[in-house]
Amino acid sequence: MTLSNPGSNSLASWVVFFLLLWTFSEGGKLLVVPIDGSHWLSMRPVVERLGQRGHEIVVVAPEINLRIDSSVYYTMKTYSVPYTKEYVEAEFKKLGYRSFTPQPFLEKFSKMANITTMFFDSCKRLLSNKELIQYLEESKFDAVFMDPFFPCGQIVAEHLSLPSVYLLRGLPCSLDFHATLCPNPPSYIPRFFTRYTDRMAFLQRTGNLLASLGSSLACSFLHSPYDHLIKEFLQREATVLELFSHASIWLMKYDFAFEYPRPLMPNMILIGGLSCTREKPLSQEFEAIVNASGEHGIVVFSLGSMVSEIPMKKAIEIADALGSVPQTVLWRYTGAVPPNLPKNVKLVKWLPQNDLLAHPKTRAFITHGGSHGVYEGICNAVPMVLMPLFGDQMDNAKRVESRGAGLTLNILEMTSKDISAALKAVINDKKYKENIKRLSDLHLDRPIHPLDLAVHWVEFVMRHKGAPHLRPAAHDLNWIQYHSLDVIAFLLAVVLLSLFISLKCCLFCCRRCCCKKGRTKKPTKSKSH
Repeated sequence: MTLSNPGSNSLASWVVFFLLLWTFSEGGKLLVVPIDGSHWLSMRPVVERLGQRGHEIVVVAPEINLRIDSSVYYTMKTYSVPYTKEYVEAEFKKLGYRSFTPQPFLEKFSKMANITTMFFDSCKRLLSNKELIQYLEESKFDAVFMDPFFPCGQIVAEHLSLPSVYLLRGLPCSLDFHATLCPNPPSYIPRFFTRYTDRMAFLQRTGNLLASLGSSLACSFLHSPYDHLIKEFLQREATVLELFSHASIWLMKYDFAFEYPRPLMPNMILIGGLSCTREKPLSQEFEAIVNASGEHGIVVFSLGSMVSEIPMKKAIEIADALGSVPQTVLWRYTGAVPPNLPKNVKLVKWLPQNDLLAHPKTRAFITHGGSHGVYEGICNAVPMVLMPLFGDQMDNAKRVESRGAGLTLNILEMTSKDISAALKAVINDKKYKENIKRLSDLHLDRPIHPLDLAVHWVEFVMRHKGAPHLRPAAHDLNWIQYHSLDVIAFLLAVVLLSLFISLKCCLFCCRRCCCKKGRTKKPTKSKSH
């Protein structure tokens, strides 16, 4: 038996204390400007990991939100907004509910305009909160971590003269590629909402080009209100696109195991699979359900965090289809219970999605096609039946289907038979499991986890006050210089001038030759006697 030395214990305690003190003194200060909903679910792991590493983090969010809650890893600062929590809940509920009913394009566009208006109103309230802005000015942050879907974060970053790091899947109208000046040819890079692959026929390429032009006009209309707000707050003329071009790092939530190959700029970092972390043990409740499924296993069914209920007619059709398979179906659903709910379907208000997908008894995943869920399906090699609702979900579903890792259903047209046939196909046809396993192997074969990579780049920008060495000189060129139109015009002028001079020389030589021949052939007059 050995006795501990009190002096050594005291010394060890002081060493640990100073190490902790050194760790926290080395930490920086980070301002976070997120978006509510599923976007925050992707950003939160990065924010919490940064907090665990000793950084002081301040999250600025509207006082009315659904998902952004307090945490020991960051400080919350809120600002008032001109809407209630009931209004936000109703809008998100309508967003999912109305996806199951046909809507004209103009009606869909007006719904997008409503959401944009809500973001704009929030931005005005944030920028007009003098007390909060003064606090941000005095806090001496090292960088801003934000979701560019809410442009206000970049306006604040410009005001505070801070470098910014973006976390995103993509922006409407390819605004992310316009802002980074990344090559984005419509000949083989499909635009959002087109549902095309990177292998397009002539008519598809035509439609892709028209979609690119049309979406640019739509986005210029949606973002135009920010121009006046920017001028009023920053006291200078600027557009949202111009401010976005100042971002130091773009953390893109995809990789090329899922996305089609395309060019990227040096400051665009791929972190697809951010949410795919090591699975946790299931609770007793879920473990009992999974074990009771027997040899048939389970199917995980979730339409995302923002869809709580669907029209009863569609719910009845889905329930009827789910009863046609022998697997136990765990369906995250909080709406009215369909009257024909089969015995093999368990309705739950919440489920540990990643942990269930990681279970060896999981046979299929029915999902809306959000990037969060799709990557959890790829990470855990579970074939998917996709029911895209809105946003980029249609394009995500097309990418999974084109890889042979799942099947896509049209939620407006699908019947009970369609759902049943698709579900049975991905469960029983081995090719879907083989293809998703191949994607999973490609995705997981990486030198660093996407979460660690995201944390590294945020800290990189904090340490170095930006990443100007990754900013291409293209940002300093105007449109004419970027496309070398001035060089082409100069070379064309040189060629035309050379042709003109050559032509003149040829004409001069021809005239000289003709004149000489004329003189030599001139007849001489004979003398008359």
